[in-house]
Amino acid sequence: MDVLMRELFATDIGLLTLFTIGFIVVMAAWLFFFVRKNVARDEAAHANDEPKLRT
Repeated sequence: MDVLMRELFATDIGLLTLFTIGFIVVMAAWLFFFVRKNVARDEAAHANDEPKLRT
């Protein structure tokens, strides 16, 4: 386990791997909150719409 941690934190490829994983996590969180905010805004905008009936 010590060799793996040293490889992960001390080599260039290990640090690149950590950066990539961190970037993916941050991007997923941002996308989740962005979509959630826009869905809530869209639902609020359409809450007052009345369904149009054909006559």
